[in-house]
Amino acid sequence: MNEIRVRFAPSPTGFLHIGSARTALFNWLYAKNQNGKFLIRIEDTDRKRSKKEYLDEILSSLKWLGMEPGEELFFQSKRIPVYEKYAKKLLDEDKAHYEKTEKGKAIRLKNPKEKIIFNDIVRGKIEFDTKEFADLVLMKSDGTPTYNFACVVDDIEMKITHIIRGEDHISNTPKQIMVYNALGVKPPKFVHIPLILGEDRSRMSKRYGATAIADYKEKGYFPEAIINFLALMGWSPKDNREKLSTEQIIKLFSLKSIKTTPAVFDIKKLDWLNSEYIKAYPAKKAANLIAPFLIKKGLLKKDYDKRWFESVIKAYSTRFSNIDDFIMQAAFCFKEKMDFDQGAVKEHINKDALSYIEKYRERIEKAASFDEKTLEKIARQLAEELGINWARIIHPTRVAVTGRSVSPSIFTVLALLGKERVLKRLKDIQNCPVV
Repeated sequence: MNEIRVRFAPSPTGFLHIGSARTALFNWLYAKNQNGKFLIRIEDTDRKRSKKEYLDEILSSLKWLGMEPGEELFFQSKRIPVYEKYAKKLLDEDKAHYEKTEKGKAIRLKNPKEKIIFNDIVRGKIEFDTKEFADLVLMKSDGTPTYNFACVVDDIEMKITHIIRGEDHISNTPKQIMVYNALGVKPPKFVHIPLILGEDRSRMSKRYGATAIADYKEKGYFPEAIINFLALMGWSPKDNREKLSTEQIIKLFSLKSIKTTPAVFDIKKLDWLNSEYIKAYPAKKAANLIAPFLIKKGLLKKDYDKRWFESVIKAYSTRFSNIDDFIMQAAFCFKEKMDFDQGAVKEHINKDALSYIEKYRERIEKAASFDEKTLEKIARQLAEELGINWARIIHPTRVAVTGRSVSPSIFTVLALLGKERVLKRLKDIQNCPVV
């Protein structure tokens, strides 16, 4: 059996988006499943629009996701003489002809005017009548190859066995098969995967997930979660499992399990998957992954207290789905200036609450220790003495030290903040305008 060889062929005219990343992933998964080779070809013949910053981001995002090529990169811009050689072969065999244009001479393939039938692994038998096509342009008058010609030449030279790409390329397939036939080469097997739609089932847009993979990385989504999420958009393990490790996905992946219906981008599902990975990580691993984001945003110093930060992550591990979510909930741990939720202030801060907060502050200030058990014991004793439900102490205290009405256990939060910061915030809240 010949080695399975697949390729991902991005154009460096934009960043790597969800749809393209999913195409790369399906190629990579199939190569891994079959012990084959995953190759990357850079289709950069559009010199005006191709930019190094796009190329760098594409390669960086693929590396971050764990999808690195098994061989050196192919660059189409460096292969113009190769395309010229193949075009000359077709001219010499009278299978192509020159066409004069205003800008020079183009080379066109002579259309054999025949039916093209191919078997798509996902979609089955597909048939086209080439009588509807004009003679296919191979080399443009500016000396650069057309997409369909360069694609075929490269796939031949790269010994690609399976072409796995989006279904929007189905219309290109008969044109490419015409070139394969003219060159006397058996085409690879074709696999056209369903498109990804937005949540409203329209074409993907920035509103519905069509942002760069790098943006998801910046927001604190983890590569394992992205891989898991992308794999389930158009493929299924057939046992209704949703959280699978990359190793499990590789083992189970099959081209025949790819769906024919469009996949729908669901950001809630991505958030859920990311939160599941966060919960599964040991606190130390999660903290090491998250710390660089906070350092970059100026919320954490480079020489931060690692044990303290791990404790913060542990306290919040079941509560957030990405970095933005974590920062929104736990910003009070890293900022000295408080940001108050006005709804929380209105609901929990009044004259009585300020009185209870002050009494609690006085007692914890005199306490010999500042651990969770001690802080809870003092709150319970104070509530009993005042003849009130201790929630009337807990909720206002939470708002005073976090600015929010929701958090992990208030005593865990107090211990994380430390005595000095807690006492200051409980004192500062006394100046809060009473609603």
